[in-house]
Amino acid sequence: MDKTTLVLTPGLTPALGYTVLIGLGVFSLILAVIIRSYLVRNTHDFIISDRKVGFGFGVGSVIAVWTWAMAVMMSAAMTYQWGLSGLFWFVVPNGLAVIAMIPFARVLRRNMPNGYTISEFTSYRFNKSHVATGIVTATMIFGIVLEILINLKGTSIVISSIFGIDWQIAAIVGILAVLAYSYFGGLWTSVMTATLNTLMITVPAAIVIALVYDKVPGGVEGVFAAVGAADARNLSVLRPDAAAGFGITLAFGLLAATVADQTFWQKVWSLKSKDVSRTFLWAGGLFYPIPIALGMLGLVGIAYGLTTTDIGGDIAAVGPYIVSHLGLPVSVVLIYVLVILAACYSTIDGASAALSSVVAVDIVKRYFPNTSERALFIVTKISVLVGGAVALLIVLSGIDFTTLVLTTYALKTSILLPLVLAILWPRTNTLGFVGGIVLSILIGMTLRSYYGELVGTLSILAISGAVVVLGAYIRPTRFDITSLKAAQDIA
Repeated sequence: MDKTTLVLTPGLTPALGYTVLIGLGVFSLILAVIIRSYLVRNTHDFIISDRKVGFGFGVGSVIAVWTWAMAVMMSAAMTYQWGLSGLFWFVVPNGLAVIAMIPFARVLRRNMPNGYTISEFTSYRFNKSHVATGIVTATMIFGIVLEILINLKGTSIVISSIFGIDWQIAAIVGILAVLAYSYFGGLWTSVMTATLNTLMITVPAAIVIALVYDKVPGGVEGVFAAVGAADARNLSVLRPDAAAGFGITLAFGLLAATVADQTFWQKVWSLKSKDVSRTFLWAGGLFYPIPIALGMLGLVGIAYGLTTTDIGGDIAAVGPYIVSHLGLPVSVVLIYVLVILAACYSTIDGASAALSSVVAVDIVKRYFPNTSERALFIVTKISVLVGGAVALLIVLSGIDFTTLVLTTYALKTSILLPLVLAILWPRTNTLGFVGGIVLSILIGMTLRSYYGELVGTLSILAISGAVVVLGAYIRPTRFDITSLKAAQDIA
């Protein structure tokens, strides 16, 4: 296959790009205003949806916040870089990470029915320890901001690659479009727009990929033949170098990205209690077709012999480049763009809603308990704008997409085992919890910088888990999990 035949589809003008960017935001804004008028009366409604989110909206919203820029763009990037092994290591842990939330969600929803945030759980769990709670709160805020900026980065890549808009301008317009509607509706808006976005992602994505393979000379057989000819290892599902290079790090990072992420815990406490387990089970299972389908674009990139220079220097752009240069009709390219934007917008929206809950519960109500409901509501909404602004500033620095994702997941892995043990093991204490997180970051991240992803990730896991266990033996305690029922609604 000759990459010189790949030419940008005529008609993909900057004006069309701006129309898509802003149009999706305006549609969501109209929906947000309607939702606000009926469902959002106070801070409680804004951050937890009165704990009335049902199974259907629950599944749709969980899939949407998990189908972020990484799922729709990095799946193709990892396939492009590692072949079928890249697709395997990217896809398999993704759905399992969502399903893995079930046992932890069941324990906390049953024993802490009035909870809001995982940081609030930490406060009760470790006897109001400012250090433990502060670390978790900072980790949650850091993770949320990273989620926003990763998806903002994804938005800028797809818009700049396809429509020729400066990526910095695309990032600015994109964040303004999302924050405009996130500011009004809170979690209710996030849940409903996310469910609509899930519908925009699933079937349209499959249609686009089918049309791509129909357009490629030789179809599926031609692509696989060219991929194998480029490097026989591309057709191997279990390449050791792919596992060591990113697969194992990503697998643990994905698990940490659900268990140690307020975006998902907000869903746990906003769902009707009877729907929690089946919501995460169905969401994890129904997620799989999305990255599998979109990841197949990476094989087309290999088949054409594309280099990182050809696609602008960032391998995350391989999907947008293929779709926009293969000669497909403008309408098909626009469908693909809407798939990517729907994924990015819904995750930014969900992360913004999660940030509002952290600010309201873990900062304002904890340190300023006498804050009035009106003031709390205003501060909570402003936090959405501040989080978006911080994320935008980081994105404008030009950081590499793949490096950003892997570094984020390595950091999140440090809190994974301490948090899991805090939920499931009554002997976990403050000393082990705090020490495990801090030492795993200091030592594990240092080892990662010298010896790579695999050594770094395994070191972070080993250190964080071992220190928690050691702390339990140095200072024996036993936590009564039923005491979590003392947590009360904030409004």
